[in-house]
Amino acid sequence: MIMSRIEAHSSEDTGTTGDLVGLLLGGLPAEAVLTDSDVTASYANDMASFCPAGTPAVVVLPRTTEQVQHVMRTATALRVPVVPQGARTGLSGAANASDGCIVLSLTKMDRILEINPVDRIAVVEPGVINAALSRAVGEHGLYYPPDPSSWEMCTIGGNIGTASGGLCCVKYGVTAEYVLGLDVVLADGRLMSTGRRTAKGVAGYDLTRLFVGSEGSLGIVVRAVLGLRPKPPEQLVLAAEFSSAAAACDAVCRVMEGGHVPSLLELMDRTTVKAVNDLAQMGLPESTEALLLAAFDTTAPAADLAAVGALCEAAGATQVVPADDVAESELLLQARRLSLTALEAVKGVTMIDDVCVPRSRLAEMLEGVDRIAEKYQLTIGVVAHAGDGNTHPTVCFDAADPDESRRARESFDEIMALGLELGGTITGEHGVGVLKKEWLAREIGPVGLEMQRAVKQAFDPLGILNPGKLF
Repeated sequence: MIMSRIEAHSSEDTGTTGDLVGLLLGGLPAEAVLTDSDVTASYANDMASFCPAGTPAVVVLPRTTEQVQHVMRTATALRVPVVPQGARTGLSGAANASDGCIVLSLTKMDRILEINPVDRIAVVEPGVINAALSRAVGEHGLYYPPDPSSWEMCTIGGNIGTASGGLCCVKYGVTAEYVLGLDVVLADGRLMSTGRRTAKGVAGYDLTRLFVGSEGSLGIVVRAVLGLRPKPPEQLVLAAEFSSAAAACDAVCRVMEGGHVPSLLELMDRTTVKAVNDLAQMGLPESTEALLLAAFDTTAPAADLAAVGALCEAAGATQVVPADDVAESELLLQARRLSLTALEAVKGVTMIDDVCVPRSRLAEMLEGVDRIAEKYQLTIGVVAHAGDGNTHPTVCFDAADPDESRRARESFDEIMALGLELGGTITGEHGVGVLKKEWLAREIGPVGLEMQRAVKQAFDPLGILNPGKLF
């Protein structure tokens, strides 16, 4: 219904594109309004496979909140869809353009407005790069924990839109836990503030959390108040090799059951280990069926690593290698950081899933992915934020081969079905976007879907904000 209202208006007004650009230029500088089709096409999609993208009518790059408000007032007046974008590093198609839309790129709103060591907050615009914020707060002895693997490229606004995670989630949690307050431009151009900058606050509904993970479908985040922590000591890392994925998952369960709080607990299956060896000649033993990496950033990390190493040995580790210093720790982490690049090199194209299951079901998840890979005769490697059960089964395929592409998509769907069967969720940190719309409906059920649509209707009655995403 929402899309039909937009399409009906477009078909009635053939002059909409001309009117649109003219009205946008009334409140934006000329350099902020891009209309060249070759340029606008480069903003059409994010990094997801199998996600259709439309042709934008125009791309705008505002620098101020007032300019974003102008864009939304214009879009509302003309009933033109708006697709918000950050760095487009997403993996679900949430930033993909729709035909005739305004692509609202927020990358030029990239100022760190405040770093407050007393209140332990940072106030930032949405286009700030995650790594830039992390380095800036580090100069004040502070720490912004969320660290997606694309942290050198991804923006805080994009992180908020997808509720992204990272390697440190097992100890520090995900983006949602650090967003204290937001300034949001609504679909009609009004500006709303949510949340707080205080350490505590429970006034009214938690609208801040509602916007985190909403994928730009409820409003445009133009400012965020983020919680910070004291900068922890440098972490030390341990690598443990196992002769089976089940044994590695058993070690994960022992570590968590034992009350340990690692800053990182990552798993790589044999397919991923082989891919990394092939790419970087790292010399990892070919007999390794699973590699587990654990890290601690405590005041006595060596003692913590020794305790976890003993648990890994009790679970059947064939070799346990604790790092002696930070430099050696970085070498041990190099293999994990190369994982997705190495898997992409296997066939040239990947579909990266992010099914999250209870930690106690992690072994079943990996065993199930193995069966699916065999069934479809595909290479599927798994890297996992094992400490929180968030797996990244990565399907490697040749996009030029129609049959292999079909099998890749079918295997991807079976992986999501497996995750739900094991009591998990279809997405731990990448979001729904276009790629997982059907699966969101399966996960939350008809009543849940009805209520989510009602929320969308309340904030965006014309359906112009990122239409076609989520549901």
